[in-house]
Amino acid sequence: MTTSAVIPSREQAAPSTSGFVQRYAQTILVYVCFAIFVVIVCAPFYFVFVSSIMPSTELFEMPPRYWPSTPTLDSYARMIDSVPFFTYYRNSLIFATGSSALSVVAASMAAYALARIKFPGSNIVYLALILSVALPQIAVLVPMFETLKTFKMISTHHGLIILMSSLVLPYTIMTLVSFIKQVPAEVEEAAYIDGATTWQIILRVVLPLIRPALFTMFLINFIISWNELLYPLVFAHNVDTKTLSVGLTELTDPGSTYTKPWDMMSALSILMIIPVLMIILLGQRLIIAGLSRGAIK
Repeated sequence: MTTSAVIPSREQAAPSTSGFVQRYAQTILVYVCFAIFVVIVCAPFYFVFVSSIMPSTELFEMPPRYWPSTPTLDSYARMIDSVPFFTYYRNSLIFATGSSALSVVAASMAAYALARIKFPGSNIVYLALILSVALPQIAVLVPMFETLKTFKMISTHHGLIILMSSLVLPYTIMTLVSFIKQVPAEVEEAAYIDGATTWQIILRVVLPLIRPALFTMFLINFIISWNELLYPLVFAHNVDTKTLSVGLTELTDPGSTYTKPWDMMSALSILMIIPVLMIILLGQRLIIAGLSRGAIK
């Protein structure tokens, strides 16, 4: 046996190496792109968190610090003293939860009518919903303000809830229409034969089948409402109705050299992120079900 028969040549070893690279190149590329995406998404959250525990004297140092020399919670304490944090926190919960629940309940009824009941002008109504999504909020501020003022709902929880639910209602209706159309009509026909009324079919047949979609839309609307600034800023004029997003604009620090107390704003931002993050983590299974496969099991 010769040496050339035992040791493979470079030409023979090259195909196996190139084959390995070709086989795993796509997987490696996917992981690299995912890692870059995670860094881009998480970097702002990291810097906001670092800014919230960094002494104010180190915030604008050059070169910038990526971790404080002495982490402190002083910015959280000063933020709570600067604005009525717990009152604003309660108002945000009432505002976001109420508007999300109201929008989902109203949208489920309207979506069933658009998906199942054929009436004259139904296509026009659906088209009007689509067009209303493109309407900017600021374009309707004046008529909305005059309407709420007429009904004495300025600076009231129910006025803000109705106002916010009207903002997210069109998109919620359009989303639920597509889910309701996935429910087989034969299921409802069988319920009619068994003697069920329309309301019983909606409440006991259709809505349970689209539960993941309802929960998903509730969470999406909750996040939108929780972060909403324009409506609470314009329509909430007292402490009992202002939200945390308005509190961000009211933070002041007389001893600060800069125009805005960025450490206190970062602290409040971190506390605003926590409820949304907890809700998403607890309901992620229903969210995935609602976004991926709909409600049909």
